[in-house]
Amino acid sequence: QVQLVESGGGLVQAGGSLRLSCAASGRTFSNYATGWFRQAPGKEREFVAVIDWSGSSTYCTDSVKGRFTIPRENAKNTAYMLMNSLKPEDTAVYYCAAAQGLLGRPRIASQYDFWGQGTQVTVSS
Repeated sequence: QVQLVESGGGLVQAGGSLRLSCAASGRTFSNYATGWFRQAPGKEREFVAVIDWSGSSTYCTDSVKGRFTIPRENAKNTAYMLMNSLKPEDTAVYYCAAAQGLLGRPRIASQYDFWGQGTQVTVSS
């Protein structure tokens, strides 16, 4: 089992920044790719970004490219989502998730084995 705990959400004005953290415990965190998903009210959960197990390869969905980065520190068992130039449409509950490292950079929710509880991000206009 891998336990994931997100933190860092909150209320921010459009154009502002936030840093989300995803702290892992349990099995070796570096064996897992870390994905980020979000779910806005009334919408389905959507993929946002993923970083592979080593931290050397990332992929972000088009809507956040150039604004969000997702580093990880395996020595600290923590992954991050650095969110800049936030927009009201970024408002959602954000989740981190862990998938077996051999999958590379999975983008489908069902490929992930473990999930955090989510953290709310609200961007005001």
